[in-house]
Amino acid sequence: MICSKCPRLHGFIEENKIKFPNFFNAPVPSFGDSMAKLMIVGLAPGLKGANQTGRPFTKDYAGDLLYPTLIRYGWAKGEYKASPDDGLQLTGALITNAVRCVPPQNKVTPQEIKTCNFFLQKQIQELPNLKVILALGTVAHAAVLLAYGYKKSAYKFSHGALHELPAGILLIDSYHCSRYNTNTGTLTTEMFEDIFKTIGEIL
Repeated sequence: MICSKCPRLHGFIEENKIKFPNFFNAPVPSFGDSMAKLMIVGLAPGLKGANQTGRPFTKDYAGDLLYPTLIRYGWAKGEYKASPDDGLQLTGALITNAVRCVPPQNKVTPQEIKTCNFFLQKQIQELPNLKVILALGTVAHAAVLLAYGYKKSAYKFSHGALHELPAGILLIDSYHCSRYNTNTGTLTTEMFEDIFKTIGEIL
């Protein structure tokens, strides 16, 4: 898939096609179960993570926490080996990002979030069994609200917070499972697992 709706991101991908010709270097598609009850929304592909592999959170430090947690709580089966051909399968869950193209310095602009929101809206609409959306970080939280036509101020982001969306869907917030958040103790493994315990209780 080629997308040039965001000039800055498109230009960055073109640069990386030269620097890293063996990388995926394209909008990263969602990964998971088309009948998912749980959708996990991240920020954007990492340069040497999903932008390299073409699968969300794969070969990315955040995936080292996310995928084993999904396996532990029954949302995935197989073994995560940080490769798109590792055979890992999501069961009842799907992972996507607020912005599907890799951004410079891992930072997206409000306009890029808005432009890419069409794809997030479409993904939500295509999940007939969706019950819970897990937003990893404030960018994902805001993007989900935008997909439902809400302003960012409608629901305040807070780790572990639950927000009711239309059609009985629940939005749950978590700090992003990034290296920075885990290294600083902003998010611990126990805190992250507690989120999935809550999701299990809901579903």
